[in-house]
Amino acid sequence: MEARSIAAEKPFHSALASFEELTLSLQTKESLRLNHVDLENRIDEKQREISRLMLEESIRLRGGGDVGAQVVGVDGVERTHKRERVTHVKSIFGEVEIARIGYGKPEVPSLFPLDGRLNFPDDIYSLNLRRMLGNEVAKDSFDEAIVSVKSRTGLVIPKRQAEILSQKAAVDFDLFFERRILAPEVLALIEQKPIMVLTTDGKGIVMRPEDLREATRKRAETAQPKLKKRISRGEKRNAKRMAQVASVYNIDRNVRTAEQVAGTEEKSKEQPPRPVGKRVWASVEKEQDVVIENMFNEAQVRDPDHNMDWVVLIDGQLSQLARVETEGAKRNVKITIIIDVIHVIEYIWKAARCFFEETDLKAEDWVTNHLLAILRGEVKTVAAGIRRSATFRKIKGEAREPIDKCADYLHNNAPNLAYNQYLKKGFPIATGVIEGACRHLVKDRMDITGARWSLKGAEAVLKLRSLHASRDLDEYWEFHQAQEQERNHESKYTKPAILRATDLRLVK
Repeated sequence: MEARSIAAEKPFHSALASFEELTLSLQTKESLRLNHVDLENRIDEKQREISRLMLEESIRLRGGGDVGAQVVGVDGVERTHKRERVTHVKSIFGEVEIARIGYGKPEVPSLFPLDGRLNFPDDIYSLNLRRMLGNEVAKDSFDEAIVSVKSRTGLVIPKRQAEILSQKAAVDFDLFFERRILAPEVLALIEQKPIMVLTTDGKGIVMRPEDLREATRKRAETAQPKLKKRISRGEKRNAKRMAQVASVYNIDRNVRTAEQVAGTEEKSKEQPPRPVGKRVWASVEKEQDVVIENMFNEAQVRDPDHNMDWVVLIDGQLSQLARVETEGAKRNVKITIIIDVIHVIEYIWKAARCFFEETDLKAEDWVTNHLLAILRGEVKTVAAGIRRSATFRKIKGEAREPIDKCADYLHNNAPNLAYNQYLKKGFPIATGVIEGACRHLVKDRMDITGARWSLKGAEAVLKLRSLHASRDLDEYWEFHQAQEQERNHESKYTKPAILRATDLRLVK
């Protein structure tokens, strides 16, 4: 029996013929001599073509999208000229050809009801292919993503087009979170946790010169590069644009002592509480103020009546601190601002290097004792004490700078370093979540050697990685598809209901 013996008028006849051709070829002597690797490759290649034909013929069964004598666009123009036109769409199975009816009139754009029924994109790449590419771009470089998509679909997407498709994939990110309603199971978890943590930090991304913020760009223009073909260590600062990373999550109380935190007393054997309902995101396009405002908006959705303890964990940057206070006051919510203890420890260690040699073990004891005092609430005492020690030892000039910086940091941030109170209330005092987010969202993907990002490209990748990190990708993609339907199709008709008919051939 030959593969082409299937009647041409039978639905899916081309796909069935291709399948029959495959089954017959697998019975040949040549195929029977193949090892399993070659067999898998042959079947994989053929099944992609079978799937492509099934998609193409399934669309053909719907007819050309004839909905009557005319179609009226949202512009009020009656389109009475009907003409069949062919379009091509690149799907996850390969390229398909579709003939459909266009309704037009001279000097106005034509409308294609079948395109709207199928929710075709505004370019030649299907939404599933866009999603596949977006997933790969979120994980790896554009070059690697293109290779991965080709291996799975047989399609080669040009790099510039891949960048554009990634931007299109992320276009509804902000609107999605503005309109998002938390799932009942997520709300149930959140409501059980008495503490809500808001935390934010910045991480630099090397950008193309034209996409740097103005002040950074001007510094870069006046700087004299040390090398011609790469950025030296000290020059990266003028090549970076700061991405603001934010996270909101809920957590149980974890009461502990200063000694447990400092490691001088055995910690509880119970596992510390884990964050629930964690959402993390980053933006290199938006200013810091906007990201912090969005962070508070997310918190407001979770706790509209302000029944939880709102804890804001930051590193003490003055602009962050001011904005956090402004957002809390704007919402009339009591917030507890906590300066991350890890940053405090870093300042103490830098001061310790002024008193001890690099390998002197006494430095560890000195740091531990000062940290214990800070954790017990003796912040200003520690700040004054290390200054006196430096004066007593006659440490001056540049050698004393880390000591004065540490003392200033402790003194200026003392109101937000009341760790003795925070520990009793079971509040977190370290920014591990946001540090991890900075590393995962930004550094692991954006800090590729030699890469210089465009603003739109970097923003799209950050959004796609954020959706993965917050486990919102499936929900987002449903929302994105609905927005594409509205943008590209329903918004163009006075009566978009014709696009939702189950069978366009029957609509008159």
